[in-house]
Amino acid sequence: GPTNRTASLSPDVNNPGYRAIDFDGLKDAYKEQLRALMDGGVDIILVETIFDTLNAKAALFAIEEVFEERGVRLPIMVSGTITDASGRTLSGQTTEAFLISMEHMPLMSVGLNCALGAAQLRPYLQIMSEKSTFNVSAHPNAGLPNEFGQYDQTPEQMAAQIEEFLKEGMINVIGGCCGTTPDHIKLIAETAAKYKPRKVGSLLAVGS
Repeated sequence: GPTNRTASLSPDVNNPGYRAIDFDGLKDAYKEQLRALMDGGVDIILVETIFDTLNAKAALFAIEEVFEERGVRLPIMVSGTITDASGRTLSGQTTEAFLISMEHMPLMSVGLNCALGAAQLRPYLQIMSEKSTFNVSAHPNAGLPNEFGQYDQTPEQMAAQIEEFLKEGMINVIGGCCGTTPDHIKLIAETAAKYKPRKVGSLLAVGS
């Protein structure tokens, strides 16, 4: 996950230069988490809900160090989050800028998750699909939260919106984030089974 601190932005409006965490602190925290995940037998590492690319780079740096330490490599997925209708992450990157900042890494996939429902995520996912040489993942929320912070979108509604991604061949990996339940995932999986995944660019071999 993204942690509750950002390496790129100050939490103090009166002191723009202040940071509540530094790169090495983030890296060490991620290394501790990664060792525990690998001890637990995970198959894939997912760096997700990225709102600050510098945080993500700390996580990826930690992953490389632990892989070297253990002599083991696992597939890596990276997923950013678009925080509002401006189409940018919290630290100000556009979808394409976020993708470019990740392209030097040997990744299994790059995608988007959280913050938005499938319908709202679609234009940014389209950019990702057009520009990415990696597999593209999407884990939208079950719509947008209501005034009580709950998600009202039914499995049928969410699956219908995701089907638009599938019809257009925009994704390789699909799932759900906030508000999704086993019923949502079941119907999404049944819908996805009817379609072929997105065709991936030839540069994917670098990260496979």
